[in-house]
Amino acid sequence: MRKQGYSKWMSILMITSFMLVMGWATSEGWAAEAKYPTRPIQVVIGFSPGSTDMALRIFTERLQEVLGQPIQFDYKPGAGGAIGASFVAKAKPDGYTWLGCSMSPIITSPLTKEGLDYTLDDFVPIFRAAVQPSALAVKADARWKTLKEFIEEAKKSPGKLTYTTVAVFGTEHIPMEMLQKLGGFKLTHVPTTGSGPAVSAVLGGHADMTVQNMVPLSPHLLSGGLRALALIGSGRYKEFPDVYTLSDLGYPVSYSGWFGMVGPKGIPEEVLKTIYNACDKVMEVHGKSIEDQQRKMLSVPAYIKGEEFGKELKSYYDITKKILEDLKTPTK
Repeated sequence: MRKQGYSKWMSILMITSFMLVMGWATSEGWAAEAKYPTRPIQVVIGFSPGSTDMALRIFTERLQEVLGQPIQFDYKPGAGGAIGASFVAKAKPDGYTWLGCSMSPIITSPLTKEGLDYTLDDFVPIFRAAVQPSALAVKADARWKTLKEFIEEAKKSPGKLTYTTVAVFGTEHIPMEMLQKLGGFKLTHVPTTGSGPAVSAVLGGHADMTVQNMVPLSPHLLSGGLRALALIGSGRYKEFPDVYTLSDLGYPVSYSGWFGMVGPKGIPEEVLKTIYNACDKVMEVHGKSIEDQQRKMLSVPAYIKGEEFGKELKSYYDITKKILEDLKTPTK
């Protein structure tokens, strides 16, 4: 009897000890997981290299230092950025998968494309790094010296002249549709998988004009490989004193894009707080050098994060929807 009692108490002690150990291990495991981030962060880019990634690396190179983990870019081009956006929208919302994007994938695509498996509401805002005006550019030795000359030829031969952008109803395509409507002429749109191919098509003589943001255009404009006919945006550049905005030239078109990061909806608040604090720290320590680099790429520094960025996204959505309705473009 005494032996049986001893065995009984030993069994209880072992079970209790096991439960305590498991509880400790579970709490330790939870604590370790809570120390976000504990592994590299994947940033999906829905375009070929050459624009969105260039604009965001300026920021993420410093951000990974603050977070203590690498931030790696993964390219999934196609469908105007929608392939990459869809991937992130369905990703596990643990803070380790972000979408590096512009307006097109998460705002214009959900408004214009049928069959998408995501909407703007499937994303949580992280940060916006910069606002990005665009330009209409031709090869430096092209026969058109002004936008007026280009439009006059386009009116004589509707659809003959071509221009490239990175997406149908993307940030550059929409203002070009507005311009053609206001100017009474017709061009042939050639969408590509990214800014690199879009610019290369013009440099190689395969397209007449490209409409791109200033990040991929700036090296070619500054080196003399391309020549800007007009700017899309509210301001001009001191580097190009003779290049006017569309509004300056009599076409009230102003529609600037941006570069930023979003994640899949459902990322825990504590993880988002860590990310937002890290972003603020980056700007606190490296803000001036980041903005200097952005200006060299002819971007306009415009850092915001979290809820403020979310409000801006909603504003972009409402403005874009109104523009598409004015263009008589079917929206979902």
